[in-house]
Amino acid sequence: MAQLKRSLGLTDGIALLVGITIGSGIFATPQIIAGYLDSFSTIIILWIGVAGFVFVGALIYGELGSRFPNTGGEYVYIQKAFGPFWGFLFGWAQLFIIRTSPAAGLSLITANYIGYFIPIDQTVKILIAIGVIVIFGYLNYLGVERASYYNKFSSATKIAGLFLFVLIGLIIINGDFGRLSIQEHPTAVLGPIGNTVAALILILFSFIGWDRVGYVAGEMKNPTKEIPQSMLIGMLVIIVLYLGTNILYHSVIGIDAMRMSTIVASDTAVHLFGTIGAGLISLMVIISATGSINGTIMSASRVYYAMARDGLLFNWLNHIHPKFQTPTHAIIAHCTWGIVLILVRQNFETIVAGMVFAILIFYGFTTVAFFKFRTEDTGNPDGYRLPYYPLLPGIYLAGIIVLVILRAWYEWDKSLQDLAFVFSGIPVYFIWFRSKHIQ
Repeated sequence: MAQLKRSLGLTDGIALLVGITIGSGIFATPQIIAGYLDSFSTIIILWIGVAGFVFVGALIYGELGSRFPNTGGEYVYIQKAFGPFWGFLFGWAQLFIIRTSPAAGLSLITANYIGYFIPIDQTVKILIAIGVIVIFGYLNYLGVERASYYNKFSSATKIAGLFLFVLIGLIIINGDFGRLSIQEHPTAVLGPIGNTVAALILILFSFIGWDRVGYVAGEMKNPTKEIPQSMLIGMLVIIVLYLGTNILYHSVIGIDAMRMSTIVASDTAVHLFGTIGAGLISLMVIISATGSINGTIMSASRVYYAMARDGLLFNWLNHIHPKFQTPTHAIIAHCTWGIVLILVRQNFETIVAGMVFAILIFYGFTTVAFFKFRTEDTGNPDGYRLPYYPLLPGIYLAGIIVLVILRAWYEWDKSLQDLAFVFSGIPVYFIWFRSKHIQ
């Protein structure tokens, strides 16, 4: 029987984490966040707070990946802790909202920035977005090494590009941080708490991706060591780049101009370098977004494969290509649903709305599973251990619960729609899969 090939190392893990996480969030959310809050100081405090929050989450996932170095990530942890129903529901949500939504949305961002170089209408934009998913689906189909090569290329490009953008930009402004002290009333109308929650959700969206290294544990040479190391190094790189980029945006164009921008990175580059800067930034966003699409296909498809292998998704998905040693049917399923989302919703904002709310719920389940495994000392006893237990994971879990409750309270109608996506899997489980797992 064909098996997944163990060919990924520490560099691949870091590249996968950085490649998925730095997609389009840092290029698309800061201008929206500026409308929810009144000053740079408030905004940067929230970015630092979320950075610390997700860093703790990454360390929790580092220990979970070390305890259970198997392909599937959160699906493995949730299923082991709570049983097949909850494992199925997580995987179902992955396919129908959590992982395919960003792939579809990022393909549209890619098409938008291609439109910077050549004029395109909405129909051509949709076709380009579909083509992007097909190209990177095929790349993943042909082998994990090929997909990982592009991850490493795109990660190196976006890390170097963002680093140089921030470094050179800060040198050019020569200590002129006057715009950082500007205060303006928020333009959003959800109230102080509602605006803050909405901003936090957008910042979290910019960080989402750090959780997916464990999805390819079955293809890592030494997952017990490499997963926590990838989490630690990758998250430090991302946090430094994100904080520096926000400082540059606000220093160059200020909170008022940011609110009127739809392409804040390019607008900042125009002020610093002229029109050629906007072109370079557009190219970097294209590489960044497609790198995230590639990494998402690479990681999420392993969840569907792992579920089908365990009898929790249709057996067709339990297939490893005998030549390419990749879960080709799972890759096809992921790309197909991503294309459906493009055709049905057709814009970035609609596609990604709600995915953060849905994923926060499962972050909560995963953290409860973490406490269960620690208490029972389940899994590999010799791997990485999160320090300051139970304080750090307790604060993390409390943060998740508060965010979920506040988002459900302030945007209850959207929250119900998001939950409908997740809960649509319940009848599917009881009709097709429950009988296979009754003891």
